[in-house]
Amino acid sequence: MARTKFPADRLRDFLQEEKIATLEELKNALRTTGTMTVFRKLKALGYLSSYSHRGKYYTLREIPDFDEHGLWDWRAVWFSKYGNLVETAREFVEEVESGVTARELESILHVECKRALLKLYREKQVARAKIGGVQVYLSNHKGKQRSQKLRRKDSAASANVMVPQVSLSHELKAAIILFFSLLDERQRRLYAGLESQKFGHGGDRKIAKLLGLDAHTVSKGRRDLFSGEIDRERIRHLGGGRKRLEKKRPRSSNKSNV
Repeated sequence: MARTKFPADRLRDFLQEEKIATLEELKNALRTTGTMTVFRKLKALGYLSSYSHRGKYYTLREIPDFDEHGLWDWRAVWFSKYGNLVETAREFVEEVESGVTARELESILHVECKRALLKLYREKQVARAKIGGVQVYLSNHKGKQRSQKLRRKDSAASANVMVPQVSLSHELKAAIILFFSLLDERQRRLYAGLESQKFGHGGDRKIAKLLGLDAHTVSKGRRDLFSGEIDRERIRHLGGGRKRLEKKRPRSSNKSNV
């Protein structure tokens, strides 16, 4: 029996048109149910998996137009020329002149980075030090690490002198709380994450205290918002949902005396 052939050009044409695709979409494009068949073709063509969305999207290396950071996104799905999230995080730790915090790296990569950085640290691929009250991830190379520490300490000292602490007036606090009360549960989490970003370090705790939320809820809202991993169809417009029923006055039970 003749073996079925799956031309690699069919996969290339599909990805050139769609830019990115999941494994199931690639199987459909090749008209196969074989996972290994798809990966053999991808390997022959040269491919990348996304570092966002748990690596479930694929593209060809020839497709991305990487930015100055070596990153590219298509419809809020992110790819890196360095590979997966752990490999990309390691590259940034090595290259950034003052090292990086988890939050700084999240703002660049648009995804949650703490677990990737912890993995690198526990496997002794990067170093870590507490500077200016926050954990900073540094190069494992002693010379580079020393330089990063000095630059971080200088920038931390400058920030303490030049940047005032963000504070909220009573009126602004009241406005934030009022607006927050008008949102549904998912919108509240995202809005809290947006406000926390304005405070920098410690913002999650401050906004959580103001709005009566758990700090982890605020952190998740911030990560979801800045990663772009939001199902817009599930977010209702303000005023959406079931209309509130008005109470009706009970009819009077008094009857006229005859």
